[in-house]
Amino acid sequence: MRINLLFWIAVLSLLRLNAQSAYGDQPLAHTFSIVAYDPVTGDMGVAVQSHWFSVGTLVIWGEAGVGTIATQSFANPAFGPEGLALLKKGFSAEAVVNELIQKDEGKQFRQLGIVDANGNAAAFTGDKCIDAAGHLVGNGFAVQANMMDNERVWSAMAQAFENSKTLPLAERLVLALEAAQRVGGDIRGQQSAALLVVSAQNTGQSWVDRKVDLRVDDHPTPIAELKRLLKTHRAYDFMNRGDLAMEKGNLQEAMQHYATANQLFPENEEMKFWYAVNLANTGKINEAIPMFAALFDKNVKWATLLKRLPKSDLLKLRDADLQRILNVNEEASKK
Repeated sequence: MRINLLFWIAVLSLLRLNAQSAYGDQPLAHTFSIVAYDPVTGDMGVAVQSHWFSVGTLVIWGEAGVGTIATQSFANPAFGPEGLALLKKGFSAEAVVNELIQKDEGKQFRQLGIVDANGNAAAFTGDKCIDAAGHLVGNGFAVQANMMDNERVWSAMAQAFENSKTLPLAERLVLALEAAQRVGGDIRGQQSAALLVVSAQNTGQSWVDRKVDLRVDDHPTPIAELKRLLKTHRAYDFMNRGDLAMEKGNLQEAMQHYATANQLFPENEEMKFWYAVNLANTGKINEAIPMFAALFDKNVKWATLLKRLPKSDLLKLRDADLQRILNVNEEASKK
């Protein structure tokens, strides 16, 4: 009797392993996402949100000049690199989806969205993805979702994306995530989100080709945080442009970029500092002094840093003008 019992326990264990072999060793990434193409710039992007830790490290994939991919549900991470490799060979988004799904034993548990460098989009939702689950393919984009609160999620995403054509691609992707959350989103709630935008052309320089690469790994409101980070990213992009202009000695151009950054992120001390430095360098000392005064009042080390800039040719002032600015710090320290 004991031998028979052990036999049936072994059989049941094998059956359980076989039943899970198609998906049991794959990470869960129940989520909603969008892959999309910008017909104006040729850029491609992908964005995702899930009630799962660090969803961006698993679900989203992309390469400049190639395409972007979202692999989710009982996610098969191999779909990312394998899909990009197929796109590089000239396969269309639809052909890649078909190729990846056909050879996958766990296909009915998978959900996949792909957009290629020509703006073709395709998606797949397996029959065993947890409801509410579905996808929608539009002109240059695909939205896909599973384990949602309701079936309105993916259509809301599509509508938000299509109704925002005047905005940059990254902002449109975030709008799609916001729309999904407004109508219910992930039935479990929120935890992480990610956003990736890659260039139309591949230069081989990832720091150039990956235009936006942001992740919120664990947060009570990850989409709102992702939106904040994107705004900060835009501000620092203008800061970088200002720095490059300063290196080339184009002070007027640098001032325009620093001013834009300061408008986008007025509470940021770093941006305010370099904007004030550029104002001073272009002879607008009187405009710069109140900004320096506010900075010195918050942190006197900005004054210390200012003194070090002339040696690097980043501050081009007469000694008398520099002293005027530093006197503000001295006055502030006496209060």
